[in-house]
Amino acid sequence: MPVVAIVGRPNVGKSSLVNRILGRREAIVETMPGVTRDRKHFATEWNGRSFEVVDTGGLEPGADGLNARVAEQAQVAIEAADAIVLVVDASVGPNQDDLIVADLLRKSRKPVVVAANKVDDPADEPLAAAFFRLGLGEPRPLSALHGRGSGDFLEALVAALPEVDRDADDAWGAVAIIGRPNVGKSSILNALTGQERSIVDSIPGTTRDPVDAHMRLPDGRQLRIVDTAGMRRQVQIKDPIEYFSLIRSRRTLARVDVALLVIDVGEGVTTHDQHLAQEIVEHGRACVIALNKWDKIPLEETDRKRIDVAVLQKLRFLTWATHVRTNALTGRGIDKLVPKLAEAIASHRRRLPTALVNRLVRDAQAQQPHPRTGGRAIRILYAVQAQSSPPTVVVFSNGRLDTGYRRYLENRLRATEAFPGSPLRIEVRVKARRERKG
Repeated sequence: MPVVAIVGRPNVGKSSLVNRILGRREAIVETMPGVTRDRKHFATEWNGRSFEVVDTGGLEPGADGLNARVAEQAQVAIEAADAIVLVVDASVGPNQDDLIVADLLRKSRKPVVVAANKVDDPADEPLAAAFFRLGLGEPRPLSALHGRGSGDFLEALVAALPEVDRDADDAWGAVAIIGRPNVGKSSILNALTGQERSIVDSIPGTTRDPVDAHMRLPDGRQLRIVDTAGMRRQVQIKDPIEYFSLIRSRRTLARVDVALLVIDVGEGVTTHDQHLAQEIVEHGRACVIALNKWDKIPLEETDRKRIDVAVLQKLRFLTWATHVRTNALTGRGIDKLVPKLAEAIASHRRRLPTALVNRLVRDAQAQQPHPRTGGRAIRILYAVQAQSSPPTVVVFSNGRLDTGYRRYLENRLRATEAFPGSPLRIEVRVKARRERKG
């Protein structure tokens, strides 16, 4: 699909326009400038023409610090785009920054549509004419907030889109990078993709919206990677921006195959990490755990083994997850992450033949029968893998199986047919006596 970059000064309504184009609230909108920091991609269509929208942070000529990094991200989006929308504030009129940005866009030699935003009243439409001086063609007056003029603007945008012939190869799998704020998620994304796809800064919470990137596996399949905002416990979130970031992160986790849980080993596994791990379990996602900042750990092997044991103990409900020692800044272990993620996705989608499942369950029952309940023998009648993603084995029995025995069955299945990096659910269906006779 053609790629459209939405650019402009801070607080001119770029994210509001993105939401208007999409027809839904996806980009975070606040009156405080600088809310959007990373590039965010959204697929959409208008009048049968599909394209991808990239929401960017504000372009501020002469910015420094984090604002300069945001401006760099916007420039990267311009370079990657097939067409560009320059959002300006019609109620203010063109200023020096608009002229500088317009000069940058003219040099890109790409189609540009000027969206003169905040024209909330028909009487204000003549204000858009002032932006002819940008030298980028006819400005399109609109109100992203109320929708006025959005249809005409979209018609102009679609007309400006070039016919792009690209591979329509959908991603084979999707990964969500999750973790507490400032544990190195964005650094891992940048290390995986080999580019500064997500902003990295020592300020916790720099990433506020999920950021998508794509990479090719060695066999040519495509992997979509999403860097999510740092997920804090909801009771501690007072900033509404962080609240919406958390909601989006959880929604992202529900749409991917595997979660890459990033742990700062220098701090150890915290209660927050345990809550995030529980989110992964509840969503039924596969999981790879990146023990990041490993170079902070003492070189003595006894210390490293102690840390491994502590991680396993505190994340004991993720015993099936794969662990990789990493340091995103030095590149340590990054090359091991992709194979482990691909392995976890394959495990998550794996389906065993019914005959094999029944044989394994029958052998397990023969070796260790279920304890008698109320003086009554509990027997498994048959079993089947009912679904994948996550793999779920349904066991039909003449009584309820206790938690310990379900765990025993899972371990026996994994001992013969491994599901590395993926949960394996055991569900029990109790058949009534009349059903068994039938």
